[in-house]
Amino acid sequence: MNTRNPHLLTRDALHTMTESPVPLPESRYGRQRMAPATRRRVAIALGVLVLALGIIVAVIGYQRFEGTDVEGTIAAYQVVDEQTVSVTISVTRKNPSQPVHCIVRVRSRDGAETGRREVLVGPSDQKTVQFTTTVKSYKRPFVGDIYGCGTDVPSYLVGP
Repeated sequence: MNTRNPHLLTRDALHTMTESPVPLPESRYGRQRMAPATRRRVAIALGVLVLALGIIVAVIGYQRFEGTDVEGTIAAYQVVDEQTVSVTISVTRKNPSQPVHCIVRVRSRDGAETGRREVLVGPSDQKTVQFTTTVKSYKRPFVGDIYGCGTDVPSYLVGP
């Protein structure tokens, strides 16, 4: 302490006070902050966690949306009569030796589906093949269309 002014602190007294700070009341000032090294570790850990989650989401998204094993497109159609349409489809497969099934449909002028047929497209040497089938309609047909194709061939199309 200073002898001239008892309220002034000496350099030694100030140094002693700063080395051991008095804990502040938590209810008034909140929790004390983490040490800088601890905060850095927490930030790095959170960054690694976010990066890992991003990679996991990207891998799952790629696996789900990378493309289909088979794709069917309409090549041509011809209305044969008042109840029949001839539909030609092009089927492209990643594995041409694998049989696939496609759903071909007929729609009326108002867009309603009026006939449907499932067809089996057998194994082939070529990735893309064309297949023609006829589809019956219960209403006057307007257009032939393909609904879609898949690799999970139903047992009733394969036979015993």
